[in-house]
Amino acid sequence: MFKRLAAAAVTAVLIAGLGACSRGSDVHDEGTDYSVDVGQDSGSVAEEPQPDAVTTADAGVFGLRDEIRHRAARTTRATRPHMTKKCTTTTRRVKHTTSTGSGTKRHTRIWYSTEQAKTCKQVRSGTETYTRIVRPEQWCVSLDDVGGDTTQDDVWYQVSRTTYNTAVATDEHTRMDFTPTGSGC
Repeated sequence: MFKRLAAAAVTAVLIAGLGACSRGSDVHDEGTDYSVDVGQDSGSVAEEPQPDAVTTADAGVFGLRDEIRHRAARTTRATRPHMTKKCTTTTRRVKHTTSTGSGTKRHTRIWYSTEQAKTCKQVRSGTETYTRIVRPEQWCVSLDDVGGDTTQDDVWYQVSRTTYNTAVATDEHTRMDFTPTGSGC
């Protein structure tokens, strides 16, 4: 009788837990401003972007083209340890047993086999020279009157190569709109 009651209690708890997990595919959490994806993909919480919020990565700038600058990559020669792969093969004797029957009619069979294992590791073998990049290649554009503010002049932005090529093709003091890849140059 006690086992039946325990089984019924466990079943009731499982049904309640499964019922709580299957409320629907998209449930809105009333205490926050994001929806909770229940039972979809990895089950992680995905925050919905606010319509009036603008992230700095998507924010473009505009102003009057002033100067352009291309900075070549700066590299230097450096040395580092030269690593090589060293492998060793080991063999070991493995004992195998099987048993059949039971009691006094039990028969045990024993045999041995040889297994090989290969282990590899990286070991240092001298040094090697390589070209290390100290500063990556940069394309830069300077703007005057950034965002329409006449006091913001000579502001440098790092841009993509295509934006740089567009800036080269335009005249000075021509309005440019672009999304920078970085600030300063």
